Amino acid sequence: MTGYAPPIRRLIKELSRFPGIGEKTATRLATFILYSSERDAAKLAESIMEVKKKIRFCSGCFNLTEDEVCEICGDPTRDKGVICVVEDPDSLVAIEESGSFKGTYHVLHGVLSPADGIGPESLRLRELLDRVSGGNVREVILATNPSVQGESTALLITKLLGETDVKITRIAFGIPIGGDLKYADRMTMAQSMKFRRGV
Repeated sequence: MTGYAPPIRRLIKELSRFPGIGEKTATRLATFILYSSERDAAKLAESIMEVKKKIRFCSGCFNLTEDEVCEICGDPTRDKGVICVVEDPDSLVAIEESGSFKGTYHVLHGVLSPADGIGPESLRLRELLDRVSGGNVREVILATNPSVQGESTALLITKLLGETDVKITRIAFGIPIGGDLKYADRMTMAQSMKFRRGV
């Protein structure tokens, strides 16, 4: 980054902290921002601060929302008796875009990964158990990614819910092993939801 003024170097450094953004891409983004109008740059900065100030977890499913309860949990037409457990909000959005699911969700905000220091206490498992023990839940669909960590998390949830009367299912593996739900196409996601299996 030699040759760039210190403010540009700082911007490149901050942008390169984003996942999947290397120094070259960060440099291109910084240059784009530099040549944008002050108004556009201010809008970008404002939108970042707005997300930081206004977005919080839904009190029902832990999806990201601006309100106390997200749109999905607040929708009276959704089947509250079926909960689809996902790793993150991106996975929830992928399933929603398939149009194949009309129940509610539970966002774990991660998966078991002892190497990264993520154990059961780091996930929203207690809240899931509370929702299930509250009654009215007929089925829990495990829609964690088909990775080692996703499978370990699904297995743990199966054990935790083993004493309940709730039906536990796992999405079918239309998603490739090692894949990520947020990158699945609509048809693959729809088939995975349609052909989920018992565990």
